[in-house]
Amino acid sequence: MAIYLLTGISGQLGGELKEILSPLGEVVGVGREKMDLTQPDRIRSIISEVKPDFIVNCAAYTAVDKAETETEEAKLANAIAPKIIALEAKRIGAFLLHVSTDYVFDGTKNTPYIEEDPTNPINSYGKTKLAGEIEIERTGANCIILRTAWVYGTCGKGNFVKTMLRLGSQREELRVVADQIGSPTWTKDISDAIASLLSLVSQGKIDKTGTNIYHFSNSGVASWYDFAVAIFEEAKDLGFPLKISTVVPITTPEYPTPAQRPPYSVLSTQKISEILGKPPHWRKSLRQMLKQYSCEQL
Repeated sequence: MAIYLLTGISGQLGGELKEILSPLGEVVGVGREKMDLTQPDRIRSIISEVKPDFIVNCAAYTAVDKAETETEEAKLANAIAPKIIALEAKRIGAFLLHVSTDYVFDGTKNTPYIEEDPTNPINSYGKTKLAGEIEIERTGANCIILRTAWVYGTCGKGNFVKTMLRLGSQREELRVVADQIGSPTWTKDISDAIASLLSLVSQGKIDKTGTNIYHFSNSGVASWYDFAVAIFEEAKDLGFPLKISTVVPITTPEYPTPAQRPPYSVLSTQKISEILGKPPHWRKSLRQMLKQYSCEQL
């Protein structure tokens, strides 16, 4: 039975993925308390101890605005740690799947980004995540880099959906940015895609040599404003306790943040769709996530 080392087990993607990976083999999940990404020796020690056949790296520094000032912490987690993980994977002959982000792009394009498009991150978070991709590729480890976007789910501490539900239960009006465009993506759908990719790798149906980059997000596009409106519409239908009555669209300059965001970061999923089929539409997945979350809150 194959052994899977899954990092970031306490995060929203890692928490979702552990159960979905379990039919493929033995899953050893580690969080920050066991494998702190800022401690290289601890990373090496855990990988040597577990001796996995596959490593799935969901762990990352994801506080986009804080990364503007906590640059060293972000670099350690998003660039240095992935390099060490990749080197260890290569040393023991394990296959690595590393999760990356749409924020490696600058958002100046107006059509979906394909895997081969030039990268040009415009914030510290994106720069450290791109550095991680480059470092992994330089190691020569056999791996898949999976870029995804606008991630939300029921696991982990916070995300846009949970924030909107909390604020919507407290306020009658919210102002939400309407000029940043992307594809909201449910962790359950990302997890299913990761499990399918790794299953195909183990069956020899995907080339496991070198670096393969894939984009995965739910289909369809939305602004943060569109996403917020949809969250409240779906949540009201499901009986969530909400006070919200008005969502006001605003521009990015009206909501300044420490980190600059790409205005358009839609990922093309054509490449991965040829292998796994077209991802579900974001609105359908949002509805399913909220149903699940509603049950968990009871």
